[in-house]
Amino acid sequence: MRDAVDLHELFDAAYARLVVQLYAICGDMADAEDAVQDAFVTAIRKQRQLQHVSNPEAWVRTVAVSRVRGGWRHAAVVRRYQPRVPGPQTPVEVGPEHVAIVTALSDLDVDQRIVVVLHHLVDLGTAEIAAELGIPEGTVKSRLARARARLAALLEEEPRHA
Repeated sequence: MRDAVDLHELFDAAYARLVVQLYAICGDMADAEDAVQDAFVTAIRKQRQLQHVSNPEAWVRTVAVSRVRGGWRHAAVVRRYQPRVPGPQTPVEVGPEHVAIVTALSDLDVDQRIVVVLHHLVDLGTAEIAAELGIPEGTVKSRLARARARLAALLEEEPRHA
């Protein structure tokens, strides 16, 4: 059995090198530092597992790269939806109808709310939503139908202003 990994020594010896490597991969120093720090936190949590690894620095680097890739996936989703949801050009007035809709949306269960937002605000089709969420298209359609029925009932209960 090999000697126990001293995480303090590993951190002192490898942190700067790993940050430079991750910076070269992701191109953002803050993201690189965050990923390496997260990887060391994971190393602390999984210290027993790390004792059986032949190259602890490589293990930490692999975890850090995984963190960066996860950030890319998140950024790709944000970029994908950003062009479809333009920001207001002028301040938006919040009237009673807006408040009623927001309140009604908050009364939906989260799965229904997600498909309603993706369909009606982001303008995705049911097949796109199914692919994005990893669920069958029929599930998307049934959630939309239930959500629309619930919204209609909730909004009908609201007093109408003439």
